[in-house]
Amino acid sequence: MQALILAGGKGTRLRPLTVYTPKPIVPICNRPFLLYQIDTLRRAGITDITLSLSYQPDKIEQLLGDGSTHGVKLKYTVEPQPMGTAGAYKFAEDLIREPTVVFNGDILTDLDLKAVIREHSERQATATIVLTPVENPSAYGLVETESDGRIRRFLEKPKPDEITCNTINAGTYILEPRVLDLIPTGENHSFEYGLFPELLKRKESFFAHVSPRTYWIDIGTPERYLQVHQDLLANKVGRIHLKDRRGSFDSATAAELDELSVIGDDCQIKPGAQVINSVLGKGCFLEERARVENSVVWPHTRVGTAAMVTSAIIGRGCHIGRSALVGPGSVLGDKTSVTDYTITGQLSDKL
Repeated sequence: MQALILAGGKGTRLRPLTVYTPKPIVPICNRPFLLYQIDTLRRAGITDITLSLSYQPDKIEQLLGDGSTHGVKLKYTVEPQPMGTAGAYKFAEDLIREPTVVFNGDILTDLDLKAVIREHSERQATATIVLTPVENPSAYGLVETESDGRIRRFLEKPKPDEITCNTINAGTYILEPRVLDLIPTGENHSFEYGLFPELLKRKESFFAHVSPRTYWIDIGTPERYLQVHQDLLANKVGRIHLKDRRGSFDSATAAELDELSVIGDDCQIKPGAQVINSVLGKGCFLEERARVENSVVWPHTRVGTAAMVTSAIIGRGCHIGRSALVGPGSVLGDKTSVTDYTITGQLSDKL
């Protein structure tokens, strides 16, 4: 069994965070996001992994290398232009010899991949798609299944009276190599609108695996990027545990650091500063009485005296001025400077 991670997106919904950092390696609790997907694959015994890249591929390859430090073997393909989900899979054809797990590169999940692989094998399926139930089906494209788990049809964002199920495509597939023959070479082609309808048309053995108690989130917007941090800090993700929440850093005895927060190496936290339910990247500096709460702060950012950061995302190398208030909904790109006494985010709407 091999794996292919589709990690070529530009991450436009996450801008400005992804201007200099490709979405596949944005930090999640101070670890590159892709490492969580690699962990999921390694737990299932899959170590032969190909990354399909397009946007700033060199940064990803430089960070992850050949994968040996993470217990896997990484290979890379770089699309000449965006080719769609199925097109990217076809473009990696020369590296695919076995049944392949395909991940969308923006999903964090604690999926029991071993169970999916076992079910795929037992059914002798040509393709298996992982589905996840959602509370608001009208916001998604839905996938209907037969009683035996076969795919019946795909419903693209149905009207309320058309909703017959609550299961959506979770962005994880197992595909037999022969499905590559159904994808045109050198064209933009998608799984959802190209390959999957063709499998149904040909009456291939196309099955669903539904994981009712599996954590699943698309990290591709600032709101969900912040949400996944809150869920990880609260230990709400079953198979993903934060082993060490504290790096090696300097902190004044009068500072307040709660047990949930993750604090990176080389941070400096001055007297009266507070870190509550938040993540500080490497080398952050919190001056006296600075407060960071329910937020994510990327490396080498400085938060000034008596400044407050609440429910916000702060990029790399930023400077938050003295007594500034960075409020809920704020997303600051790398090297942003917020001048003293500035108020941003939803806090500014109330003043």
